[in-house]
Amino acid sequence: MRSSIAIPLRRTAVAVALASVCLATPLTAHADEAPPTTATNSGQDLDLDLDLDKATVLDLQRAMDGKRMTSEQLTQAYLRRIHRLNPRLGAVVTVNPDAIALARRSDTARRSGKARGPLEGIPVLLKDNMDTADRQPTTAGSTAMLTARPAKDAFLVRRLREAGAVILGKANMTQWANFRSSAAIAGWSSTGGQTHNPYVLDRSPCGSSSGSAAAAAAGLAAVTIGTDTGGSIVCPASMTSTVGVKPTLGLVSRTGIVPITARHDSPGPIARNTTDAALTLLAIYGPDPADADSAQSAGKLPADYRTVLKRDALRGKRIGVWRKGHIGIDPDIDRVFEATVKKLRDLGATVVEGADVLTDDKAVGEHLYPAVLTEFKHDLNAYLAATPGEHPKDLTALIAYNKRHAKIELAKFNQDIFEMADKTTGDLSDPAYREHRDIVTTAARRSIDDTLAKHRLDAIVTPTELPAPKVDYQGGKENAFVNSSSSTSAAGYPHITVPAGYAKGGLPLGVSFIGTRFADAKLLGYAYAYEQATQVRRAPRYLPTLP
Repeated sequence: MRSSIAIPLRRTAVAVALASVCLATPLTAHADEAPPTTATNSGQDLDLDLDLDKATVLDLQRAMDGKRMTSEQLTQAYLRRIHRLNPRLGAVVTVNPDAIALARRSDTARRSGKARGPLEGIPVLLKDNMDTADRQPTTAGSTAMLTARPAKDAFLVRRLREAGAVILGKANMTQWANFRSSAAIAGWSSTGGQTHNPYVLDRSPCGSSSGSAAAAAAGLAAVTIGTDTGGSIVCPASMTSTVGVKPTLGLVSRTGIVPITARHDSPGPIARNTTDAALTLLAIYGPDPADADSAQSAGKLPADYRTVLKRDALRGKRIGVWRKGHIGIDPDIDRVFEATVKKLRDLGATVVEGADVLTDDKAVGEHLYPAVLTEFKHDLNAYLAATPGEHPKDLTALIAYNKRHAKIELAKFNQDIFEMADKTTGDLSDPAYREHRDIVTTAARRSIDDTLAKHRLDAIVTPTELPAPKVDYQGGKENAFVNSSSSTSAAGYPHITVPAGYAKGGLPLGVSFIGTRFADAKLLGYAYAYEQATQVRRAPRYLPTLP
């Protein structure tokens, strides 16, 4: 299973359940929403020459500016897609009952010449660990949080609203962001059931931003937001042929998001193309007084996305190739990655071999897990204690809740990580903890920065992840996997994955662009140039299985 954070204990096979979706928090529909329509794979949801499988945010904005459609019509179209496709996907756990009202408000603003920002009228789905001060729950996939009532929006949700976005609903996720059990099932939660990969339904969507990635791939919203602690954006994006952006730590505030650890957690966009991902990242990033790590984010992205997204962004750049540990595992990865390297050369990049990011595995293996367990207990307890509503107020009470509701919460896997974290006795001022954290972060940053400096690189490219394996409620056997995210996660450095090709049967494969701290804008440019030159992404076909 792809870990939310790369730790030796949790390197089991990607294990995802194949079952009908059971929504403990049912999809709710506004009274004015159109009823579900007959199932179809077509992206044509409006009486317009507009395909929601292919349309970018810019296309949608042009259509609304040109009065060819309204935000209300667009929101209705996405709601119909959710009602039609979500029973097969389990990607969306709740629909915002106020979505249509928000869309109408956006249309009024546009008509009066008071459009608020680049996402005006654009429907967005949030991972279900992001607070919204509305009629939607924020559960992190647990029934324990169904009655939590966040007092205000998460900082990034407020930024989305300020940019004009329509909050369409919440996406399913691996419960507690994949940090409850070493045998957790990617994409399963007690509130949302199982998320399925839209390309082949009995294949894994990876996690923990499973629903966000599957929803983006299936066109259930224009863009979605996920969170990444150790691959939880880039792995599901790779397995669903979407663009996933794990930003530099602190570039996007974590305030109001159910945490694992503030030393790794990074929210970011998942979209069908780099343009939409860039526009969304520009809308949600920036300093937040409540998140100390965001203090230095001001000005780290340009005001105009057009200064970043250039087709010739790779020309003259030195791009390192990371092969060790990632090539020779799967023949389809090898084939697609060789084509990627050739394309980079064709686009004018100087390709530098031997740019393998080699982290000190001993240092990480001995120190990462103790550090993260301490951080998790501290950060989750603080979140639970500060969140209004009837719910467990600390980790100890949450463990007890799960035991009392074991038929629901513990039906598929245990809570051994919760129990280990609850037994930790140190806090964030403990010298032993500080040593663990310093060793891990220093080793991870050095592994990337030294590689960049040694070869005078602008970025590093590597395969993101294996093709999606079959679903397996039982957990399966340990598998090798492409661990492209462990160093960037521990370092707090940016990591962007973009569709690169397909394995046998049409399973998606992604390629990763990695750089140093606050290299986000440059990486977006490289990803865009590669994407525009290759145009490999194709819409999912929702195959039940492979031959």
